[in-house]
Amino acid sequence: MNPQDVAALVTGGSRGIGEAVALRLASVGHPVIVNYRANDAAAERVKASIEAGGGSASLTKFDVADADAVSAAIEPLLRNAPPIGIIVNNAGVAEDALFPVLERESWQRVTRTTLDGFFNVTQPFVMPMVSRRWGRIINISSISGLVGNRGQVNYSAAKAGLIGATRSLASELARRNITVNAVAPGPIATDMLSKEHADEIVKLVPMRRLGTADEVAQLVAFLASDAAAYITGQVIGINGGLA
Repeated sequence: MNPQDVAALVTGGSRGIGEAVALRLASVGHPVIVNYRANDAAAERVKASIEAGGGSASLTKFDVADADAVSAAIEPLLRNAPPIGIIVNNAGVAEDALFPVLERESWQRVTRTTLDGFFNVTQPFVMPMVSRRWGRIINISSISGLVGNRGQVNYSAAKAGLIGATRSLASELARRNITVNAVAPGPIATDMLSKEHADEIVKLVPMRRLGTADEVAQLVAFLASDAAAYITGQVIGINGGLA
């Protein structure tokens, strides 16, 4: 597979892990479509960074949880040249609260962004991948989806559900040379993690440090490559030995 012949769509690509993934995939030659929900300036900054490094990038703005908005945005992307053969489902939100005081709206926003987002974005691209007999679907889950975390019932449920979807879809598509895997980061140094929370978490990590977004991105880029052609249906932790 020549990277220039396969475009990648990265959801939630304007910051954090999504930004690092977009930059990394572009650095190995893939044209990258960066999805974002609201922050135009941040998305433009990512695009400019990719282009400054000699890569190719374009932007697409939509909320992955909004089925109608996704359909409207993806319809022209299905005619993209080169075709989109790599989907990185990274978009997600966290609205933490202990379960007795967790608001229904927070439950719905978190679960719908991760689970409906996965469905809305991924399904339209599956049959084109089947026709080409090549594809990479990489879902960004979390250590919280594997072991649970106090105050994150909604987030843990969403990320655990994404793992189940990953394994099931992998079994459906394996014979078509399409791999589906999940990456489950532990604590990563992004703006989603407050300094106070980070200082406490680091004490629990055997490596005694946070991971970086680029370390996650390197794993994603590997899973998107031909070197990972025999890896599918897997959940790969990147957590400094925390789990």
